[in-house]
Amino acid sequence: MNATERVIREQFDFWRRAPKAAFTAEAGKAYAVVGCGTSVHVSKTVAAIMCHQGFDARPVTGNEWTRRPHDAMAASIKPDVLAFSRSGESSELVRAAIASRKAGLHVTGFTCTIDSSLARESSRFVYAQTHAEEDIVMTSAASLLLLMGMRFAGLNFDIDAAAKTAETTMKAFDAKLGNVLGERSHFVFLGGGPLYGIACEAGLKLQEMSLSQTEAHHPLEYRHGPVSLIDKSSFVTMLYHPDTLAEESLLTEELRAKGAFVVGFGGPGDLSFDLPADALTRGLIVLPALQMLGERRAQARGIDSAVPRHLTKVVRTA
Repeated sequence: MNATERVIREQFDFWRRAPKAAFTAEAGKAYAVVGCGTSVHVSKTVAAIMCHQGFDARPVTGNEWTRRPHDAMAASIKPDVLAFSRSGESSELVRAAIASRKAGLHVTGFTCTIDSSLARESSRFVYAQTHAEEDIVMTSAASLLLLMGMRFAGLNFDIDAAAKTAETTMKAFDAKLGNVLGERSHFVFLGGGPLYGIACEAGLKLQEMSLSQTEAHHPLEYRHGPVSLIDKSSFVTMLYHPDTLAEESLLTEELRAKGAFVVGFGGPGDLSFDLPADALTRGLIVLPALQMLGERRAQARGIDSAVPRHLTKVVRTA
């Protein structure tokens, strides 16, 4: 077992130790939810949850927010900025925080590194400790940033129960992976609402850990062109939203008929796993299982995910 797998397996106690929200979103404010890499997929999920909770929130990448903020949000809107970064040192994210402060905007930083540039450049920050062995591939910290964002959005749920369900789901999925990955080489992740960001993050994890080509879509958008790629090499992960279970189940039937192997989280598939009914917490619960998919695919290809090609733990640019 390498360090990446160990961190995935041991992340749940860090969830339980993560601090409760010291402050939460405020009614009447708009929010720009900013991140880079994994953190921008966390931002997509957090923004969707915030909108569901009644707040105006829009996800945006770090450099886009620094360079083109008014393409993401009208110039007449003066949002609070939520900045997500594991290290707090990603150049694009730190620059976004600095530019926001210079523009007179309030910045809340979310990080797993308490003594960081983001912490210093934020108006206030939220911190949760991640696993000491976590290195380049972001797993435990991704879950923790998502958890912090969910709490900021005002979600109150039993973290012990969520961690237990997540660990059980991960182990059950992992026990099946050795028998189902086979020669599949085309990986698709589908999720709607707050699960779209999770689908994007699952695709990114599989890419960087195993050097595999992946794609992520909203479920019903998959019929509009991308479905042309489906064949017997396709491995599809459907992250079911309870509101759209019937239509997503129909899509699963269509993809299976075209040759795809489908894993259904929260609904039917060749492999199927039950999830809690609450769509707003499903992303956090399923994330470790999706991280394990990346690790098992890497192992199948003889790749050490602890040293992914061309990647560094922190992206620093001039």
